[in-house]
Amino acid sequence: MGESPFLLACRRKPVPHTPVWFMRQAGRSLPEYLRLREGVPMLESCTRPDMVVEITMQPVRRYGVDAAIYYSDIMVPLKAIGVDLDIKPGVGPVIADPIRDAAGLETLRPLIPDDVPYVTEAVRGLTGELGGTPLIGFAGGPFTLASYLIEGGPSKNQDRTKAMMYGDPALWNAMMGRLADLTIAFLKVQVEAGASAIQVFDSWVGAVAPQDYRESVLPHTARIFAEIEALGVPRIHFGVGTGELLGLMGEAGADVVGVDWRVPLDEAVRRVEPGKALQGNLDPAVLFAPWEAVERRALDVLARGRTAEGHVFNLGHGVLPSTDPGVLARLVDLVHEASAEH
Repeated sequence: MGESPFLLACRRKPVPHTPVWFMRQAGRSLPEYLRLREGVPMLESCTRPDMVVEITMQPVRRYGVDAAIYYSDIMVPLKAIGVDLDIKPGVGPVIADPIRDAAGLETLRPLIPDDVPYVTEAVRGLTGELGGTPLIGFAGGPFTLASYLIEGGPSKNQDRTKAMMYGDPALWNAMMGRLADLTIAFLKVQVEAGASAIQVFDSWVGAVAPQDYRESVLPHTARIFAEIEALGVPRIHFGVGTGELLGLMGEAGADVVGVDWRVPLDEAVRRVEPGKALQGNLDPAVLFAPWEAVERRALDVLARGRTAEGHVFNLGHGVLPSTDPGVLARLVDLVHEASAEH
């Protein structure tokens, strides 16, 4: 298991080829996923171990990617501790009672393994089925979870979230502390059941300026990565629109910093402190262009990625729903073949 190209790259060791996996590889773009999910609400599908195992395996079988990502949703641990929420198709997570005061915080109780028995069961099932392919466990980052809880759903400007962060630091830090605890507990369940790496998706943290990230987010994220360190698995940190934050995200303590498509990887190398691998960063929209354009840009990502101490090839965000699975399969082959020649 230790010799998997994905784990080697995360640890900045020599690899036989550049490993590749895709954020959101398990899901919306696959016809076999859509068939399986028909009539089953998103959050329910995350609590059915047989479904989680099958959906997580689908892209591994179809594409030959170097890592599987556990099929779940960043809202699962919140739902598991009793937050009244739903994932509405076409909208996203919607919270019945947004948290905007100290009383609301009381609903955020600690997560225990018994809250998520389906996660332990699914991860154990997966590690048996995956053989030598590593399984990445994941959780949402505290800023992104806070944003959904405060806004009540997806938000363009994060205005209520930032208002609390700027205007009520005590309440903000109390909330972020509870969410960091939740994330730590949820990641530990996955690693203890057999996940061999973890990724924290702080999807919306790019909305924050560097100084505010340093003061209001970094301490909580750093605690998550510090707590997971003892488990001995590589830790990946990813957010969207985080070009200005890449250095700080490196400081937060992950082993691998995910880079979206807006910053070239060789520039990201300059922004992130030494001792980190990078993950990314082909623009997901490129996959809709003719193959020549996909190939040219993928080779450019690989070339720039060679300037990093370790490189895991990925998209700069998740696979878009209408992406042709055939293009992803071809892209995996291209990355493997082109990087093995170097």
